[in-house]
Amino acid sequence: MILAGGTAMIYTSPQLALFGFCVVPCLAGIAVLYGRFVRKITKQYTDKVGDVMKTGEEKIGNIKTVKMFGKEAFELSLLNKKLEEALTVGYRETKARALFYGLTGFSGNVIIVSVLYYGGTMVADNDLSIGALTSFLMYAVYTAISIGGLSSFYTELNKSIGSASRIWEIMDREYKIPNVGRTFSNKPEGQINFKNIEFSYPTRENALILNDLNITFNKGTRTAIVGRSGSGKSTIASLLLRLYEPQCGVIELDGVNINELNPQWLRKQIGIVNQEPVLFSGTIKENILYALDSENEISEEKLSQKLIEANVDEIINKLPDGIETIIGQRGTTLSGGQRQRIALARAIIKDPQILILDEATSSLDSVSENLIQSSLEKISSGRTVIIIAHRLSTIANADKIAVLQNGQVVEYGTFEELMKMNNIFKQLVQNQNFAKQ
Repeated sequence: MILAGGTAMIYTSPQLALFGFCVVPCLAGIAVLYGRFVRKITKQYTDKVGDVMKTGEEKIGNIKTVKMFGKEAFELSLLNKKLEEALTVGYRETKARALFYGLTGFSGNVIIVSVLYYGGTMVADNDLSIGALTSFLMYAVYTAISIGGLSSFYTELNKSIGSASRIWEIMDREYKIPNVGRTFSNKPEGQINFKNIEFSYPTRENALILNDLNITFNKGTRTAIVGRSGSGKSTIASLLLRLYEPQCGVIELDGVNINELNPQWLRKQIGIVNQEPVLFSGTIKENILYALDSENEISEEKLSQKLIEANVDEIINKLPDGIETIIGQRGTTLSGGQRQRIALARAIIKDPQILILDEATSSLDSVSENLIQSSLEKISSGRTVIIIAHRLSTIANADKIAVLQNGQVVEYGTFEELMKMNNIFKQLVQNQNFAKQ
């Protein structure tokens, strides 16, 4: 449309068209500068709105804690402050847009008046007919409207680019752990070896979490990992799941370096229950079957068996909608023990050969803990079970216990053997006034 209008203007009067087009480079330069500004300001506005949403979701999701500490007014003022910051950025973008459109509109009117004046002098000098001037003005208005539409599109395009820049940054990231590698034709046996492992988190590269760690988890046995906070217990689980890569050393599964294995396949062979299990909005059944690729992978009979093994059946039987009961966001309608048992059922639903319990009972009362321990007794047979524990009462029946300190295994043996050493493990036991029954 712009090309057609411009061509018609040149055809009607090249001299008048040249006069009208002389302002285009200036307007184009302003449009480019405005586009860059809009892209930058939109990115800032998106970040500010994201901060508002994140703060609101976090505080509302933890409203009980906010109320218990009487921080309602403080959190409200904090949210208002972030809202004001977002609005300030939004106002800047609105003012810039108003200035740009006002400037372009004013410039368009000035051009029309100037062309009309210059065209009038050409008509007076008999260099242009009145009909040609009228046609030229019609073509000029047609072209101006088209340019205005293009300006709106250009503005919205730059706003979209600014808003999408964060998404593109994420999409452009390269996977440090690519989803490629070999798999086993059958289920792994579950023999795990950590050899000379050194690891530090990317955000703290100078602080070694694991330092020349060597540990073996024999297939079909229960091995407990204990130690003081920060000794690297949970890091072992993260490395086995290939959520991170060690800087040095090798982790083997059945004698094969896990770096050679497809990480998605590897994770499907491992079930894990964390201290704070994450449940999603939906039904109990949907959360339990989340570990499967499809609900059709398991029969109703096998599902019932897994529910019994994890002691979830008694929870379901007490609910009016049974396994189809909606549990709310993050499972807020359930108790801590109920969430843990559902998480345990989710972990074993795919029959993993390796099971990791990462502080799975540390925040539970004794009754809930006993139920989890009862479930563990049912499901641990034939599996390689790794129990990461802070509460020592959860590891009394483990086949082997490894004590971590400063990223290394400093003690290893059965409960009785470690108690006889009269060293770190015994101190940990005595500190918790715990003795094996």
